[in-house]
Amino acid sequence: MLTIYSDDHRLQDGKVELEGGKLVPCYEMPRRADLVLARVRDLSLGEVVEPQDFGVDPILRIHDADFVGFLRDAWDLWTATGRDFDALPFSWPVHGLRRDRVPDSIDGKLGFYSFDAGTPITAGTWRAATASVNVALTGQRRVAEGARAAFSLCRPPGHHAAAGFYGGYCFLNNAAIAAQAFLDQGAAKVAILDVDYHHGNGTQSIFYERGDVFFASLHGHPLDEYPFFLGYEEETGAGAGEGCNANYPLRWGTGFDRWSEALEAACKRIAGYGADALVVSLGVDTYKDDPISQFKLEEADYPVIGRRIAALGLPTLFVMEGGYAVEQIGVNAAGVLTGFEESA
Repeated sequence: MLTIYSDDHRLQDGKVELEGGKLVPCYEMPRRADLVLARVRDLSLGEVVEPQDFGVDPILRIHDADFVGFLRDAWDLWTATGRDFDALPFSWPVHGLRRDRVPDSIDGKLGFYSFDAGTPITAGTWRAATASVNVALTGQRRVAEGARAAFSLCRPPGHHAAAGFYGGYCFLNNAAIAAQAFLDQGAAKVAILDVDYHHGNGTQSIFYERGDVFFASLHGHPLDEYPFFLGYEEETGAGAGEGCNANYPLRWGTGFDRWSEALEAACKRIAGYGADALVVSLGVDTYKDDPISQFKLEEADYPVIGRRIAALGLPTLFVMEGGYAVEQIGVNAAGVLTGFEESA
């Protein structure tokens, strides 16, 4: 399987995030991608290539222009105030506050365009985030041109980013941008399967009222788990998208028996949808020792996941998302990919 990778991911290297009431070192770190890449190479999974540059137009097919402009300019606006450390927000426009006016202050802009204090903007954020999009789009292009599958080793991840806001370590929604590219190149329908531990709230919100993308997500129950405010079973889509959104929220402590039942249900829904291509938001933070997750999957479970995805028989793009048990991330991510390849 072809892997697409860019060293520019290292430019997103935040120092701290707010977690559990404390400022702690960022769980989302460059070493995550380094270890996945090392495992891909150790297994001789296939060729590793650098991404093409697709420019900003594919990003603007998914994200609002004002939000994209904010991400591009945020670091310069931040350092213009005399600060040279990571930019984090501290105030958000919640219920009862106005969302129709964007503040001039960078501190106000950070709160307006984000939903958490765990996603630092750094000097290299824009370049790293756009490189991650290019990684996704290069994989998409290879699949659209006839490859059975490709692995886009995206970092930073993307599935929490919506059309107009960032958070959850995500700035631009790589999977959504890739799905839109499939449609723009002739696909009638695309499915997105999100197997990350955390709900892909950004992806859901982007496609919620559209019928040309089916979104299925297996994740920690929003009653228990971040991002808390989306991901319930009753969220099934709206308007043209009614019936094209399927959430499988699972409670803390879920093991592979219950998780795989949800995967089977999601795969059956995808098979019935009739997609021309599949994008997999590949998070492996479902692993039992992940420091910020509460599922109990074992190393041996990940190839099984890959085999079940392969059974859908669709041209498939894997897009890397989460996974924070760093020493195990490469083994588990590659486990899904090798399981898929074994089913060729």
